[in-house]
Amino acid sequence: MKKRKFPSAQTILLVIAAFVALLTWVIPSGKYDSLTYNKLDNTFIIQSKGKTRLIPASQKSLEHLNIKIPLENFTNGAIYKPISIPDTYEKVAANPQGFFEFVQSPIKGIIEASDVIFLVLFIGGFIGIMNITGAFDAGIVWMSDVLIGREYILIILTTLLVALGGTTFGFGEETLAFIPILIPVFIAAKYDAMVGIACVFLGSSVGSMCSTTNPFATIIASDAAGISWTTGLYGRVVMFCVCTTISILYILRYAKRVKNDAAKSIIFDQKEEMEKLFGGSSETKIIKLNYKLRIIIFLFTTSFIVMVIGVSVLHWWFTEMASVFLVGALLIGFVAKINESDFVNAFSKGAGELLGVAFIIGIARGVSILMKDGYISDTVLYNTSAITEGMNKGVFVNALFFIYNGLSFFIPSSSGMAVLS
Repeated sequence: MKKRKFPSAQTILLVIAAFVALLTWVIPSGKYDSLTYNKLDNTFIIQSKGKTRLIPASQKSLEHLNIKIPLENFTNGAIYKPISIPDTYEKVAANPQGFFEFVQSPIKGIIEASDVIFLVLFIGGFIGIMNITGAFDAGIVWMSDVLIGREYILIILTTLLVALGGTTFGFGEETLAFIPILIPVFIAAKYDAMVGIACVFLGSSVGSMCSTTNPFATIIASDAAGISWTTGLYGRVVMFCVCTTISILYILRYAKRVKNDAAKSIIFDQKEEMEKLFGGSSETKIIKLNYKLRIIIFLFTTSFIVMVIGVSVLHWWFTEMASVFLVGALLIGFVAKINESDFVNAFSKGAGELLGVAFIIGIARGVSILMKDGYISDTVLYNTSAITEGMNKGVFVNALFFIYNGLSFFIPSSSGMAVLS
């Protein structure tokens, strides 16, 4: 009997798009008046019933419209997309989305999200160049050799570094390559294979969950919401530190228990099999962390630091961010002495591996376009706000937690979830 596979994120999003198109025939159409900041003449543009009017960009104007947002959030670029004006919702003539609108929605979504998509592809190329240098593997092997006899430090460093990768650039599936390198080290130190897996899996999961500069979650979601991704950055950093610390302590506690009594390992029944599989000599090619690879790791890290500084201080956006990773890839290629054809192939392969993510972003944005063009997005917002009005903040946040847990089963993509929700 053929085993059934769960549909891909792209397929699920297309089904959602079709469902949303059908909803535009059922849900009453409605629209809020919108407000946009005009930087050129320092005014607010109000769109109301197809008419446009200008008002002075001042805190008094915002208060008059019952918008409880500081003026500086508009003037500094933190909010750059139109926002709905409270208490202005009105029903409008229906504009149901048909078959052709549904078919065109992914293409429209890709065009509208092209700036984000190009950033994602350039980051993919950047990581592709980094991967062929072997710097990641060399760094892990170097730590393993240096910390023989002090493997608990390796637990801390590995989990922390993988978590940093997750929070900054969405390090996830790529970490699987580290598991065969780490497991023999931990088994030799009288731990079990689960310790090595936990360092990688928990580290990357916590990092992605507490994304600070992760372009596949935080930056994409912020762009879809029309706010700067630096908004709330300090809170996310605190959450990252707390969650990473808890994860490390949890792994250390388990590792100590297993080292003292191997029978307490949750995979004790596989102990001999694991030792036979990973205890011998590894056929993995060991790359020495030489001076050149240290420079490459430095350039890799610096690229993300430059991106953060550029966005927060110099007000860069997607074009400038993508340029940083292109320059970073070129510098790494130069230091690693990668020839032109290998560089192009590695960059293209790395970008190609994230093409699926690019389609997810485009399709998810297409869902938003169907809702917007069908005039049901404001209707959903209006009714949702009516339900949650007066709700305790703690109850509201926990309700969202369970909603996202449920959605994650159907949309197994942080990028798709970020744009869609």
